[in-house]
Amino acid sequence: MPRADLPGEILELPYPPRIVAETDDFLVVDKPPFLRIHPSKPDQTDTLWNELRALLAYEIANGGQVSIINRLDRETSGLVLVAKHRAAAKKFSQLMERRGIGKEYLALAFGWPAQDEWSVDAPLLRQGDIRPSKIYLKQCVHPDGSTALTRFRVEQRFEKDGAKFSLIRAFPETGRMHQIRIHLAHSGHPVVGDKIYGADETCYLDFIETGWIPALAKRLLLARHALHSCALITDEHEWRTALPPDLAEWSGLAVA
Repeated sequence: MPRADLPGEILELPYPPRIVAETDDFLVVDKPPFLRIHPSKPDQTDTLWNELRALLAYEIANGGQVSIINRLDRETSGLVLVAKHRAAAKKFSQLMERRGIGKEYLALAFGWPAQDEWSVDAPLLRQGDIRPSKIYLKQCVHPDGSTALTRFRVEQRFEKDGAKFSLIRAFPETGRMHQIRIHLAHSGHPVVGDKIYGADETCYLDFIETGWIPALAKRLLLARHALHSCALITDEHEWRTALPPDLAEWSGLAVA
């Protein structure tokens, strides 16, 4: 059983962070699930930001910094770009603003989509802004929301324990909160393990109350939503990482 710090928190990492690439200007880290990017409370130390500050202590002492360019949700695994100094942070931040950093994600989703490729152009806003919501951070599709566009491509269809699932590659054209998960659910193929946008949002509320328990394991199948940041692409660089061990083991797939 994963150890818990607060109700609903899973802190035991299935594998450690891994450096994929590094130069004097930046590094790219493959983040495991359950590791937060930034502290959510003043005394929290178990974050990627704090780990990188320890790793780059020499650079920081000599005027450097840790600037995380693309942020991932706590349960989302995969590539994170980190600038080591102010000039690099400015360069990458500006590149991100003008959509000069391409992103790809891999997701394990329920069902077999009827088509191999499709796009979802559906604006998003916070659900609580238009109707009562028990989950403050939950977003939803709504015409008054911010523009959100995601392209999808089915990589593999497979069966497990008599049920149908798909490995889907996502290409987000915008970067809204929870965009890929919402757009897949909107398509009728929610991400496996998604406590908020899956079939039953009470899974999230129960998880906050009880932490990870067998009853939730039966309902969700995975302890985290099966979403992985697998590629970051600029005009100068292309970084990729394979499907992580926990998702590869569950699905029986090995995808680069």
